[in-house]
Amino acid sequence: MEELLKELNSDLGAELASELHEDSDKDLLSSKVKGAYYAVRRKRNYQEHHTDEFIDRDMKAMYDIIRNLAMYDWNHIGAEGETSHSENGISRAWNPRENILREVIPFATVIQKG
Repeated sequence: MEELLKELNSDLGAELASELHEDSDKDLLSSKVKGAYYAVRRKRNYQEHHTDEFIDRDMKAMYDIIRNLAMYDWNHIGAEGETSHSENGISRAWNPRENILREVIPFATVIQKG
């Protein structure tokens, strides 16, 4: 997990370098990356038999989804909860966050009837 988070922070940090002026900006980005990681992990719904090694490999395969979700969350700082915005003749509508998470296919739990 730590390796993936470090890679995501580094890649997004390079992409957003012009916006990361203070240490607090980098901390906020790190928080968005971690939040995206845990949202994807929760949605993936790992089962008890999944090992930490399996989860780490699987989450690495989710890199682009985690990255997109972290970037989405970064771009919504200050506009949390808005579904649309209009100001001075400029209108903006947001793609729902859930659309990114739809790419995550959860593991199913099998229930055996006894």
